[in-house]
Amino acid sequence: MNRIGIVGLDWRHGGEEAISRFTLPSERRSERLPAMAHAMGAKELCYLATCNRVELCFVAEEPTPAATMRRRAFLALAGRQPQPGEAERTLRAWAGEGAVEHLFLVAAGLDSARLGETEIAGQVRAALEEARRLGLAGRRVSFLWEEALKVARRVRRQSGLGLGRTSLAELALERIDATRGPVALIGVSPMTRRCAESLAKCGRPLVWVNRTVERAARAARELGIDARPRPLAEFRTDPDALAVVVSATGASPPILDQADLIALARASRGRLPLLVDLALPPDIAPEAARALGFERVGMEEINAAAAGNQRQRRRDSADARALVDDALDRVHRRLGLRSVESVVTILHDHYRETALAGVEDLLRRELGDLDPERASAVRRWAEALARRFAHLSSRGLREVALQAGPEALSAFLSGAERDLARKLGAALDTERVLAALPPDEEDPP
Repeated sequence: MNRIGIVGLDWRHGGEEAISRFTLPSERRSERLPAMAHAMGAKELCYLATCNRVELCFVAEEPTPAATMRRRAFLALAGRQPQPGEAERTLRAWAGEGAVEHLFLVAAGLDSARLGETEIAGQVRAALEEARRLGLAGRRVSFLWEEALKVARRVRRQSGLGLGRTSLAELALERIDATRGPVALIGVSPMTRRCAESLAKCGRPLVWVNRTVERAARAARELGIDARPRPLAEFRTDPDALAVVVSATGASPPILDQADLIALARASRGRLPLLVDLALPPDIAPEAARALGFERVGMEEINAAAAGNQRQRRRDSADARALVDDALDRVHRRLGLRSVESVVTILHDHYRETALAGVEDLLRRELGDLDPERASAVRRWAEALARRFAHLSSRGLREVALQAGPEALSAFLSGAERDLARKLGAALDTERVLAALPPDEEDPP
């Protein structure tokens, strides 16, 4: 795992403005992400962007210092070289097992503004699917992100964090519940889907708006709810009379500007709808909304609500944290055991070949007068001795792999003679280890 890393920023360390600045527009990611991977020297790359974080998970082609990857990520995301020290101040970095631990915490909702929020798991899944679609997710990224999603499922099932309002969308629903009348949902995202599902159960009339109206119609069918689909271009010029507008697309620039809000105000007939903006960058122009007298609830307000009443959630998070630690230990053991199996096989063969070659040399030079039966007995004795030596070293190697991981095992074996070191290095290659890794039967999908 020594080439795995994560670089990024979140709501605690960057704030809404910084997150907006480093978020790639969704329509440009197919073009930008492969180029970013090449520029960063990453053979695998997964980009996670939510309303509260922007992070790049990568597998470096060569061992690279964290400071270098920070600067490369800053350039890739911001489109300019950082000033001296700017990348270090702006972006945080994790490497190796620290990066894996951070990924598991993020997927489980333990690094979120709302402890235990559940939308993040869907966003992690979507990021992995996008990386796969772009050919950027190889075996390492795929394995670790799938493991992170397993952790999220365990936390949801086995800890108190899965109870109550667990998502940022549900916190927004607390504001929406105080209103009456039709609701427009803009964008097809985990957050708008969660809002749509909850509002439909309450019998609220729904309008689902999207650039591609077929996607909105398909999302309503998948959820089994009644929502009238409308294309975004039509909605902007001819909006419905609404009580609430909920938007979560993350497009840039804002999809509802001053002219759109004026049209919305006219359609409302004197009663301005509540604007719930769950996107970063903002979907609804903040200054225009304020100037026209709209009440706009953005991510800063949602995060402030999430920060309240966290004491019980922190107690519940202790159980969830134990589940994350258990998952890290299980991954460590699975990779260690798989890597040592191939090494042990190679060492057994090496000991046997070395012992038999020595015996044959001895028989040829000094014991040539032995009859065939005695010569065969010497060979059997040499093979038995080789097995004993191999067994002793194998037990120690298994402990090294289990306690310190494949990297420590590789370092321990690096002093072997050239041909043996080459075979052992190939056996410890992460790609080969992951390809041969059996399914985790303890946690079926």
